[in-house]
Amino acid sequence: MTRINLLPWREEARQRRRNEFAAAGGLALIFTLLLAVLVHMQIEGRIGDQQARNQLLEGEIAQLNRQIKEIEDLEKIKADLLSRMEIIQQLQESRPEIVRLFYELVVAIPEGVYLTKLEQNGRAVVVEGRAQSNARVSAFMGNIEASQWIGSPRLLLIEDKTGTGLSEFRLGFDQVSPSASPESTRTDVPGDDRPRMQLLADSRR
Repeated sequence: MTRINLLPWREEARQRRRNEFAAAGGLALIFTLLLAVLVHMQIEGRIGDQQARNQLLEGEIAQLNRQIKEIEDLEKIKADLLSRMEIIQQLQESRPEIVRLFYELVVAIPEGVYLTKLEQNGRAVVVEGRAQSNARVSAFMGNIEASQWIGSPRLLLIEDKTGTGLSEFRLGFDQVSPSASPESTRTDVPGDDRPRMQLLADSRR
């Protein structure tokens, strides 16, 4: 009976399978590395694109913030201008009233009364002065009460100064707006050259 030794052939087949497995493993490893590199490059590219977008957005946001700041500054300037215009308008509107106030004071002050100070807050007025007697102060208050443009006199302080013969007083009253009439709406009264006592008499009517 003939015997054939198959050991060398089996060894060669086994070695060939090992080589094929090693080659397949190497190819798989290379493919995996290439795939990883491609994925990494794609991710890096997306990260770079996103960073570029972020920088663009940051630039746009910074520009918008500057524009918002400019708008806020313009709004402040506008509010400032409107406030000044309102103050100027109020001053223009109150100018005739101030002239009227001083005129009415001149008419209301009796002989023997001298004013040293005048303060106004809104329509409230406070005056300080000196009088030859308390009766002069009472007469001053009566003239204020009789006026159509000033009224509600309030005596805040009165005291006699020893050795001077004068009384120092502090008096408050209000500016009022009389009902519209041809006489009460006249604006040329400061230039009226009638005698002072006649003006006082007219103001008491």
